[in-house]
Amino acid sequence: MTTTTERADRASVDKFAQRRRMLAESALAAIAERGYAHTGMRDIAQHSALSHGSLHYYFRDKDDLIALAVWNYKSECARRYDDIVVTSTTGEELASRFGDEMAATLRDEASLHRLWYDLRNQALFSEGFRDTIIDIDRLLEDMVWTVVERFAVLEGGVPAIGPDLAYALFDGLFQNALIRFLRGDVGAVEDVRVGAPALLRGAL
Repeated sequence: MTTTTERADRASVDKFAQRRRMLAESALAAIAERGYAHTGMRDIAQHSALSHGSLHYYFRDKDDLIALAVWNYKSECARRYDDIVVTSTTGEELASRFGDEMAATLRDEASLHRLWYDLRNQALFSEGFRDTIIDIDRLLEDMVWTVVERFAVLEGGVPAIGPDLAYALFDGLFQNALIRFLRGDVGAVEDVRVGAPALLRGAL
């Protein structure tokens, strides 16, 4: 039986976690704008209208804040494809909607994806948020594989590649297009819209 004290403690923990999440979401744009190497806790506070003291109260350091911020964002990204997988009734519908969504997130959230790749590279040198990066990579690999498997079912085929290679192919397509888009190549968005369905077809 839960006591009043236990309920109060649980509520306190929940509020702390909720506040951490809110602060991380608020700080994300500032981190994405400046990049990992050029962003400290004071910079985050100044560019996101957050209190420097509140950041240090809720987070151990910059890596702790960044780990939560990028996890929140990328886990949300991965869930965007759930409805496409569940509601598509043909392989071509799934492929087209998947390509549209990948192209849209490239166009609309380029700075946040740039931060993701920045942090993934930093994790090769720093252990501060390496475990979070590894977990996100696994999450994204699972997301891609779910799409590939569902496409195979709708097309009546069998995947010719495994989850790790599928993720590498789609991630490579997206990262290459992101680099080009950030350099001013607006055609990179259409290349993702067309390229993602082509990769799905080639995966069978």
